Amino acid sequence: MSDRLTILKTYKLYVGGKFPRSESGRVYEVTDSKGKWLANAPLSSRKDARDAVVAARKAFGAWSGATAYNRGQVLYRVAEMLEGRRDQFTREVADAEGLSKSKAAALVDATIDRWVWYAGWTDKIAQVVGGGNPVAGPFFNLSSPEPTGVVAVLAPQESSFLGLVSVLAPVIATGNTAIVVASEKAPLPALSLAEVLATSDVPGGVVNVLSGRTAEIATPLASHQDVNAIDLAGADEVLAKELEIAAADNLKRVLRPQPVDYAETPGTDRMTAFLETKTVWHPTGSLGASGSSY
Repeated sequence: MSDRLTILKTYKLYVGGKFPRSESGRVYEVTDSKGKWLANAPLSSRKDARDAVVAARKAFGAWSGATAYNRGQVLYRVAEMLEGRRDQFTREVADAEGLSKSKAAALVDATIDRWVWYAGWTDKIAQVVGGGNPVAGPFFNLSSPEPTGVVAVLAPQESSFLGLVSVLAPVIATGNTAIVVASEKAPLPALSLAEVLATSDVPGGVVNVLSGRTAEIATPLASHQDVNAIDLAGADEVLAKELEIAAADNLKRVLRPQPVDYAETPGTDRMTAFLETKTVWHPTGSLGASGSSY
């Protein structure tokens, strides 16, 4: 019996719940830490970035309007799917980051746990950052957090999976939709994560994944008038400054790059960075001549 040929995987973008090739038709070679060829990844264009923004905006209303409990269920379903593909992600992370199989497996386990961690926060963050405010007058004053909108996320360059999930999960857990620019040198775990998202309960357009040259994709996202915020985790100092200047045109929220140990348990900073606070005032009124209020 002759040896069968290996079926090479064709990686694609993930936009609006579908898997298109790049509009440009371009690809680039992805290699492991030793320079060995792994796959060809799509080289996204400005048009791909604009298409991703349209998809994210279209999905925002339903996703932000879903109950926090329901978003938690959806995110937990993603963790279930990741657990089922643990071996695949272990191989991809080992190749991407030059790790042994055991170290890559530990990193994948930490990534799945991180996703579950954020899934648990969906219906709790409002109680932590919202609530009733004391007012010197006959008023109720209540503050509640709301999602900012469409968020562009530049995934960390070195942490291809744990770092990716650590910056993506808090964005969608709080009701935002996201355009993710995968690590330029190690995009395969991000493109495989897109397959997990597509086969779980995450609605199309909530997460859109682009691969290619970070600067080429991020520049139109930073200046796009329908992008509300941008996380610059995967940008170097020079690119971050350029993108921050471009983002100022429509007053985007900007989360600047900072040293982060993604192995540490995160706080709430990445969730609150992309939340707006809505405050409602309401008169208490009074009952009867005694002036008692309700």
